[in-house]
Amino acid sequence: MYDCDENVRKYEFISSNRCCALQHPISYANFTIVNVFPHDPQAFTQGLLYYGNNTLFESTGLYGQSSVRKVALLTGKVENIHKMDESLFGEGLTLLNNRLYQVTWLRRDGLIYSPQNLNQIGRFDHDMNDGWGLATDGKVIFGSDGSSTLYQLNPQTFKAESKHVIYYKGHQVYNLNELEYINGEVWANVLPTDCIVRISPNDGSILGWILLQNLKKELVDAGEINEGDILNGIAWDDEQKRIFVTGKLWPKLYEIKVSPIKTPIDEGTIEQLCLPDPYIPPQGPQNQ
Repeated sequence: MYDCDENVRKYEFISSNRCCALQHPISYANFTIVNVFPHDPQAFTQGLLYYGNNTLFESTGLYGQSSVRKVALLTGKVENIHKMDESLFGEGLTLLNNRLYQVTWLRRDGLIYSPQNLNQIGRFDHDMNDGWGLATDGKVIFGSDGSSTLYQLNPQTFKAESKHVIYYKGHQVYNLNELEYINGEVWANVLPTDCIVRISPNDGSILGWILLQNLKKELVDAGEINEGDILNGIAWDDEQKRIFVTGKLWPKLYEIKVSPIKTPIDEGTIEQLCLPDPYIPPQGPQNQ
């Protein structure tokens, strides 16, 4: 039996959510496709957000190919693009106070852009061990660094105001990747799985799981993507309550509707589908 008191003592400087996560029911959901939109099949999607007026901002990765771009939702057309320095690998992206914030892989700093023209207007240092995902509730910024930790960052200083280690039934949920803030929750892709985990930003407890393996399977079976082209990218249209998802090098972007799974989940299903081994980067995070 797990000792909650011991956990609180051990993790009190970060979070005691391992206990909290076991004290309320966790929901499980699948999806239906509402709409399918074109998506640049060369876009190695690392960050995605909805800007309004059927427009998206997207951050893409890979050295020599990383970018921040403005994309027309309905056509997939790249309307504007900022190509990053070849030494940088683009990662998560969020918009707060009319500024786009982007983190980069294997580094502890990030870039700031104008959403009007995508010109770089600044830089920032952050408290995470690496740069993977970003999201915002309009007040603070949430971040992930590929570990099992969800960070809450001060948007002025990018210092960590809180950290929550995310657990599911006593197991750490490693490789938290792209993030989105949706209806008071932080949703996170879990690399390299087809799962999205719903997290309470208040205590880091898991609220639910969304299983999207059939989305990727359809693309793989049709020969449109390779098995290694993983799900990554969540965007939320708060005005029309639309959810968008895509993946790295996917030719399609989907609007989906999430629905609860009514039949019981078999024991071990989430552990098998959604809990990967921790990712080990090729080198330590660094500033250059």
